[in-house]
Formats: sequence, structure tokens, C-alpha cells
Amino acid sequence: MSDVNSPPRPGGWTRFVTARPRLSLLVALLLTALAVLAGSGVADRLGSGGWEAPAAESTRATKALERQFPDSQPNVLLLVDTGRSSVDDPAVAAEARRLAERLAAEKGVTGVGSYWQSGAPALRAEDGHEALIAARITGDENAMGKTLDRIAPRYRGTHGPVRVRIGGMVAVRHEMQTIIKEDLTRAELIALPITLVLLVMVFGSAIAALLPLGIGIVAILGTNAVLRGLTAFTDVSVFALNLTTALGLGLAIDYALFIVRRYREELATGATPVTAVGTTLRTAGRTVLFSALTVAVSLAAMMVFPQYFLRSFAYAGIAVVLLAAAAALILLPAALVLLGHRVNSLDVRRLFRRDRATKPAEGATWARAAGLVMRRAPLFAIGTSALLVILGLPFLGVKFGTADDRQLPSTAESHVVQQHIREGFPGSPGGGLEILAEGAATKAQYTDYRRQVAALPGVARVDGPLVKGDAAYYTVQPRGEAVDDTAQRLVGDLRALHAPFDTRVTGTAAVLVDSKHAIAGRLPWAAAFIAVVTLLLVFLLTGSVLIPLQAVVLNALSLTAMFGAVVWVFQDGHLSGPLGFTSSGSIETTLPVLMFCVAFGLSMDYGVFLLSRIKEEYDRTGDHEAAVRHGLQRTGGLITAAAVILAVVMVAIGTSRVTNTKMLGLGIALAVLMDAMVVRSLLVPAIMRLTGRATWWAPAPLRRLHRRFGLSEGESAAPAEAAETGASSRNEPEMAR
Repeated sequence: MSDVNSPPRPGGWTRFVTARPRLSLLVALLLTALAVLAGSGVADRLGSGGWEAPAAESTRATKALERQFPDSQPNVLLLVDTGRSSVDDPAVAAEARRLAERLAAEKGVTGVGSYWQSGAPALRAEDGHEALIAARITGDENAMGKTLDRIAPRYRGTHGPVRVRIGGMVAVRHEMQTIIKEDLTRAELIALPITLVLLVMVFGSAIAALLPLGIGIVAILGTNAVLRGLTAFTDVSVFALNLTTALGLGLAIDYALFIVRRYREELATGATPVTAVGTTLRTAGRTVLFSALTVAVSLAAMMVFPQYFLRSFAYAGIAVVLLAAAAALILLPAALVLLGHRVNSLDVRRLFRRDRATKPAEGATWARAAGLVMRRAPLFAIGTSALLVILGLPFLGVKFGTADDRQLPSTAESHVVQQHIREGFPGSPGGGLEILAEGAATKAQYTDYRRQVAALPGVARVDGPLVKGDAAYYTVQPRGEAVDDTAQRLVGDLRALHAPFDTRVTGTAAVLVDSKHAIAGRLPWAAAFIAVVTLLLVFLLTGSVLIPLQAVVLNALSLTAMFGAVVWVFQDGHLSGPLGFTSSGSIETTLPVLMFCVAFGLSMDYGVFLLSRIKEEYDRTGDHEAAVRHGLQRTGGLITAAAVILAVVMVAIGTSRVTNTKMLGLGIALAVLMDAMVVRSLLVPAIMRLTGRATWWAPAPLRRLHRRFGLSEGESAAPAEAAETGASSRNEPEMAR
């Protein structure tokens, strides 16, 4: 046991972070100020797409069509509403033609066409009171957004006998980007004060409660600067900002909670602030490092996928995790050294505490709960597992789709326009399939190919070909919804159709088919990467073969409720009224991958906290059941508090008006709470009781590997074989309790 009167000499890392604490904090303040400057305006440089696989046939076909037939790819639509008049009324037609001519003269706009120019039935509503002007805005996502901002006020509103509203892909994505930025600001305003109140309740000390918030703010601002730099080299999704805020606050609070809690424990034993920081870094600091690595590994798996939407979350997630860990391991110790015992100042709980003598021992409730669970281990193991499986059953009926205007609130202009088109126009304009035919061909061959396409099941109409040189362009309207099963089967039929020239198929359904294929092809690699690296990290932490396997399986099981709820709520539309969203009847293809990687990493975060304390106690005593009970006693309340605080942050993100963001926030909040309150509190102790001392077994070569390279939270970990033979007496207690 450490002698307080003769404290051990601080290690190199402790000396580094505590030698000049004021200088460390000053440097951190300057770097944070630079991050604010570097990250300013980051949201304006982020994209709102990224669901397409870059190398897929649909993506390559879309780019080729943009080059060869730029007028064939309208991305902005003007919905012209005539009120009670007919779209063919002379005054209406004259005004609509004037609007189309003005639009064609705008800089950055090309390919303007309208019902009044072409007479195409697809551009006229079935009731005859609405019609469309279609155009294409050129440039990348940011350029298109700026052009839309410039021209939209000139066309939106009333023009003589007609009223104009603006829709189309560019309008949907631009409005989504704007709403996300507004919602993120609101989420931060909601989360920060609630988080501060919860931290004060957890710590008692208002001074201690401010430390985690400071670490979180540093992590968020630093990540914004990183994302701003990445936009110079690659596309980054605007949705990544939500993850930055959520993980920046959540993980920083987790890490700071763990470190401050251990520091206060050390002070309570009589240690000096520097000695307490040294012990904290050697124990809780190692756990934080392992936790950060496990979360980063889960998020890094999204780099395997080609869609920049998923890769963006890897960029943001890895940056914010590493920055949160760095701040917790460098800045926080410096602040603790300066504060010393003042970290316990301003204990507001004294105002509500009437009788300290009756206060129960810390963690006593968790110790009793662990004892109860282990006494009824088979019942809790089977019952909890069955409950989680049942909650996940709705996911068996998942249907994958694409993100469209229904992600936006029902009052959003682009959503209103697209809904009018979906319900009132024949053939869902803009939702069809496009075929690019390349290679020399005769008129007869083009006609014959069109006849073959029209004969395919699920085809409502074929338009074209539009011929330019050795290339031709067809549009195909499928029967039913643009991305339903019929449309997706039609993509395969079109690609399998023999033609005397090369053909490539794109369109909404084709993008979905290619996205699903890209994800399915990379998913095993991502899962294998997460599993293998997680197994390795948990082995290095525990020295056990069984515990890493348990960790991976139980973490995956903890996510079933999240996936079941996502389908039941967001796909099937239950609670859509109270939650304020429009169900599209499907789940965007990339969302389950994203939610799995994030939630799995956060579950491992809590798992590492619990396992590290169990391992420390097992090394000290060699008593397996007592170690499990002690680990839950020491971390149960801490993990639950951290989970509740992170859930508050995620729910604040879930108040977004964009459905995907709402799904991400509320889904991960549910996963975090289920993991902390069900899996860590019930399932883990039950399973560890059933596996007994075999939990810590490892073959001799792996035991030697762990002795050489492994780390644990304890000051000195006993060899596993010594514990198994009851020789744990060689292990000295790491700290007085």
C-alpha cells in the first residue's frame, strides 16, 4: 500500500503534465482560441450528401450524363400553382414562360425546361392546377447552395396569377443543411445547462462539475478545426457536426468523471495533490486511454466504406475521441494539481443533506444489486438476454431506402413541393431511372432497345432516346414508388438487358441498389476489424481469453433494443406524431452502420471502465465474485451517471427536425441507457458469475504476452496463474479503501 508520508516518485508522464500546470493551461487556452478561428465557418463548407458509392455504376453514369447531357439532370424544380385556374390558361402560360426565360438567363443555371415549353404530361399535375419548371444548377454542393440562395428570393412567392415554391434535390439538401446548423445550436443550448446540473448532482462540488464541461468544449472546438482542415482535401458531411457535439461532450464527461472521481478517492486517503494525480494517471488514466482506443477503433471501421457520409463520421469521431482523451490526460491533471483539495469546493449537496451519519457507504446499493444478480445468475442471464432479443425483433423487418425530402419537417418548402409532386403528378418526376447508352448505333438499334426496355415488368413509361454523337439517353419511369422493390428489381433487369452498345443505369433506385451492394461488400471487413482489434485491446487490459469474447458478444447484444426501436418507430411510423417526423417507410441504408459503430464504441467505453476495476480488485485479492461485486460498487453509479448525461446530450441532438439526426440521437441515447442500466448492471455480473474463475483463464503463451505488453488499472497486476492458484497474496493493495 502506498505510504502517504513517503510518496513514490512521480513517473515521467506525471512529471510532464504537472511540472508547469499554469503553463499547460495557458498553452491549452491559446490552442483553443486558435481552434475557434480555424474552425469558424466549418458548417458552410460541409456537404449534405455522401450516400452514393463513388465507384458504383450509378455514380459513374450520373457524372457521364452531367458531362454529355447536362440538360437531362434537373436538380431544382419550380412548382407553379395556379390556384383555381388551369395551367393552360393563357395568362398563366405567359407568366410561366417569363419565369422560365428569366431562370434560363441566371448565372450557374442550365437546362431550363417546363410544361409550357414541352407539353410533357409528367410535368403537369393530374388536377391541372400545378405544373413544373425544371432546371439544373451547376457546380459542387457548396456552389449549388450559394446559387440557390441567390436566385430563390427572385422566384419564390406570387407572380401575377401564379404562386411559386422551390423544390428539387438541391433545395432539399440545402434546406437540410440549414436546418441541421440551426438545430445543432439549439441542441447545445439545451444540453449544456442540463449537463452542468447533472454533473453538480454527481460530484456535489460545482468546481468539479465544471471540469468535464471544459474538457468537452475543448474537444468540440478542436474537432471543428480538424474538420475545417479536412474540407480542403475531401468531402465531409454536415451530419458529422452532430456527432462532434455529442461525442465531444459525452466522452469528455465520461473521461473526466472517471479521472476526477479517482483523484478525489486518492485525496481522501491523505495523498498530496501531485501524488493523487500520479496514482490517478497510472490507474484511471490507463483506463481512459484504453477506452479512447476502443471507441476510436469502432469509429475507424467506417473508413472501410466508400460513402463519404460514413467516412465523415470516422473523421469527426476519431478526432473528437483523441482530443477528449488528450484533454483529459493532459489538461485535466494540470487543473487538478492547481485546484488541489479545492476540487471539492462548493458542495451544493450539503444544502439538502440533513444527516450525514445516516448516509450509506458509497456504492452500497450497487454492491447489494451485484450480490443479488450473482445469486440468481442463470435467471438474470437468460431473462436479460431474452428481453434484449425480443426488443430487437422488429429489425428483422427492416427495409432500406434513400434519404429524401421526408427527412425534413412537413412544413419545409422543399418537402411540401416534393410531396405535391409525389401525390399529384404522374410517374413521380425526378424519381425515374436514367440509361446512358454509349457506342455507335443506328436509329433502328436505339428503337429496338427502347422496345425491349418498355417490355420489362415494372416499366410504366420510356422516354427517349436523346442522341448526341455516339451517346444516347433514355428515361424510364417505374411503376409505383421511385425506390420500392419493383424499382430496385427493374434496375437489375435493365443492367442485365442485352444491347448492341454499352449501357449504364442510374437514378434514385439505382443509387440505392449500388449503395446496399457497397455496404454489404464492406460490412464483413468492418465487423472483423472492430472485433479483432477490440478482442486484442480487451485482452491487453485483462489478460483473459474469455472476457474479450464476452465483451464483444454482450456489446453487440446491448444494441438490439436500439435497432428494434429504430424500425418500429422510424420505419413503421409509430410515435411519428409526438416525435414530429414523416416516416418514409424505410431506413436510410447507411444509418444502421453508423449507429452500430458509434453505439458499439460507447458500450465498450463503459465496458472498459467496469472491467478495469474488476480486474484491479481480482489482481489484489484473487476473489472472483468479490472482484465483480467491488467493480460494480465502484463504477455502477459512475457509469450510470455518465450514461444519463450522454443520453441527455443525444436526446438534445434528437430534437432535430431532420429525421436522420433525430434517429441517430434518440437511437444512441436508448442504446447507451440499455447498456449501462441493463447490460453492465445485470447481464455482465450474471455471466461472469456463471463463468467463474474460468473468466480469467488464458494459455501460457498469452499469459506471458500479457505480462510483457498488457496494461491494467491496478498498480501491479498479478499473473493470472497466480490468482488461479490462490497466490494473490503477492499482490500489494494499490490504494487504501
